[in-house]
Amino acid sequence: MGFARKIRLLAFLVLALWTAPVLAQGCAMCRANAKATPQEGQQAINRAILLMIMPPIGAVTVGTSLIVRYARRRDQDNEANQ
Repeated sequence: MGFARKIRLLAFLVLALWTAPVLAQGCAMCRANAKATPQEGQQAINRAILLMIMPPIGAVTVGTSLIVRYARRRDQDNEANQ
């Protein structure tokens, strides 16, 4: 692993840990309303949240895999040309 990749990985980890407290914050009113609903309503809310988060995660996964594939192919082409 090259030095530049290590720096990028370190920067990503620092940013990820720096933004972690944001994930702990939530709308207190939303939480209170969700807690006041019956168990079936809470399960429906959880399913809806999962359903809404799946497309962005899928898009990021596909985009990341395409970027990695392109980078590997580019690196192989550069090695072949040298």
